[in-house]
Amino acid sequence: MLRQQDVGHRIVVRRIVGIREGRPLFSDALGELVELSETHLTIATAQGRVRVPVAEVHRAKRVPPTRRPTASAVVELELAADEAWPAPVRGRLGDWLLRSADGWTGRANSALPVGDPDRPLPAAVDAIERWYAGRGQPAMVNTPLPLAVPVGAELDARGWTARPLTLVQTVPLTTLRAAAPPPGPADRVPGPANRTPGPANRVPEPADRVRGPGRASSTAGPPPELRDAGRHGPAGGPAAQTHDAGRHGPAGGPAAQTHDAGRHGPAGGPAVVLAVAPSEEWLAVAAGRKGGLPDSARHILTAVSQVRFAQVYADGVLVATGRGTVTGQGRWLGLSLIEVAPPARRQGLAARVIRALADWGAAEGATHAFLQVEQRNTEAVSLYRKLGFTTHHTYLTRVAPPT
Repeated sequence: MLRQQDVGHRIVVRRIVGIREGRPLFSDALGELVELSETHLTIATAQGRVRVPVAEVHRAKRVPPTRRPTASAVVELELAADEAWPAPVRGRLGDWLLRSADGWTGRANSALPVGDPDRPLPAAVDAIERWYAGRGQPAMVNTPLPLAVPVGAELDARGWTARPLTLVQTVPLTTLRAAAPPPGPADRVPGPANRTPGPANRVPEPADRVRGPGRASSTAGPPPELRDAGRHGPAGGPAAQTHDAGRHGPAGGPAAQTHDAGRHGPAGGPAVVLAVAPSEEWLAVAAGRKGGLPDSARHILTAVSQVRFAQVYADGVLVATGRGTVTGQGRWLGLSLIEVAPPARRQGLAARVIRALADWGAAEGATHAFLQVEQRNTEAVSLYRKLGFTTHHTYLTRVAPPT
């Protein structure tokens, strides 16, 4: 029978639709599993959505996807994702990438084995282990599947463990914008003319370093620079929610660059503010989700030339956040750190944040969106499926055994 882990995957369901001459009549449905509850399951088929009572299900199972992406398509997307989450310390092993960021997130602290390592596979894994040992870190490798199956087999033989499976999901922006709720009136959506040069490959200077969650801003509402960036509905009413809009900094410095943020939201309703730098409140949310913010976190979050930080405030409290980047030669909008505070969930705020970032990405020239989500996060997988996301490929983060 199906489980919550199957949500977002292609399945086939045989259901009982009637009885004839004492024998059951069956009908089959094939498509993506969108929702699964104790009483019903919903499948997105080629003919539309089908809602099936669990009591009518005779058999159901997961089936392979209709077609696998080409190796070049997986490499293209993996490199766009790496560009959207840039580790400050990097190395190369032939075409393979070596990445380190003070241990902040697996993506920024693992090797990416795409292309040719310019040496036999066992020697390549040996080199990875030495590179990370020299930095006092456990060796990790992100293995895109099925592209990196040979690498995974070598790691299996060495006793490497695996973290939970991650889905790399994609959707055309036209589909995403049609599925997500419309943003409503906006002050201004940042377009190509408003691009701000990012720090690219710059290592953070002391003034840019992230303050930890214990030093987050105590401001009850959005920072002052965001109050001038188009907030939001009636005084004291719901405003744009997100943790990372508008970083506090010296006058005239990067923190003041929220003048070209855009606001999305109906009059009197919660607005989504897009800023070019994260506020301390936004960073505090990211710290809570990712287990702190070392100095390298600021680099990862901001060292992309095209990036926006989304936030939503309600009654002066930050309740939703998100981050969007445009990478991969301008094709891919990357979505990350989509977060809604528990008291504000199930109000459509995550979809509103995604729609605002999708509108910005489209204005920048992106044509597709991607995100990475753990397969076991069934609630998020269900939301993204409703917005049109499908699984492009998957990856496992492999961890070397302790030495």
